[in-house]
Amino acid sequence: MDIIPLTEHVDTLGEGPTWDEANDRLIWTDIEARALRTIRPDGSGFASWPMPDRVTALGLCDSGRLILALARSVALYDAASGAFETIASFDFMPAQNRLNDGKVGPDGAFWVGSMDERPNRERVASLYRITAGGHVQTVYENEVHVSNGLAWTPDGGTMFWTNTRGPWIDRFDFDAATGTLANRSRIATLDDVIGRPDGGACDMLGRYWSAGVSAGTLNCFTRDGVLIGHIKVPVAGPTMPCFGGAGLNTLFLTSLSNASPERLAGHPYNGRLLAIDVGVAGAAVSRFKGA
Repeated sequence: MDIIPLTEHVDTLGEGPTWDEANDRLIWTDIEARALRTIRPDGSGFASWPMPDRVTALGLCDSGRLILALARSVALYDAASGAFETIASFDFMPAQNRLNDGKVGPDGAFWVGSMDERPNRERVASLYRITAGGHVQTVYENEVHVSNGLAWTPDGGTMFWTNTRGPWIDRFDFDAATGTLANRSRIATLDDVIGRPDGGACDMLGRYWSAGVSAGTLNCFTRDGVLIGHIKVPVAGPTMPCFGGAGLNTLFLTSLSNASPERLAGHPYNGRLLAIDVGVAGAAVSRFKGA
């Protein structure tokens, strides 16, 4: 299996890779560096945009703008002009929380969870749904330690959600017309060796790919939570997969470099963006509507 480091640049905490088909580029965030990065699938055109705050997740909008989760707000960003428009504030969250993993769902809303930033994480984080006009719906409150892994199957009928410190993966039936969840099921409970679940993505077969952040692995699960692929990757902390490139046939994987030397040892590409041929195309990710 070919695993290619696509950048020479090293991220501190790479996250949120999102495929921008219209511009033939991948966009992702380095949370701790307060920057967005972009690159073409052949490794050309690398660029970086400074941000005013930590950007934890992002998505594409119908309007061509980006929707960004910052530490405690959600904003629309015009990459061409640099203009920001804050559409939702999360000052109501506990002081120790910040927003974390997020993605646009098949309902056209931006789904984003929070996390407890304290070293000894507590179950005080939540899951939110943001619609056009900045309306914030609290879907689950004080439910997880670190909300992560949002992804939808290609038919839009199934959503996956993870708690990195659970560590578990839950599956829901999803109504793309209303954004309603039903029939929650815990399909996998993991550990540090298999890989605590960080970001996730679905392929065209409806399987769920999970970054095993504690184990330097990329894990593939069936819809029912059966582990059918366990790929060791040359980074200690993979953070989130994303399918992109021609035909969505490449899996891009972000990673971190802000770990102890002992943990990073033996992994040559820590903090770099990887491109992997996993032998299957990915499910397209939706765009935020009404922005």
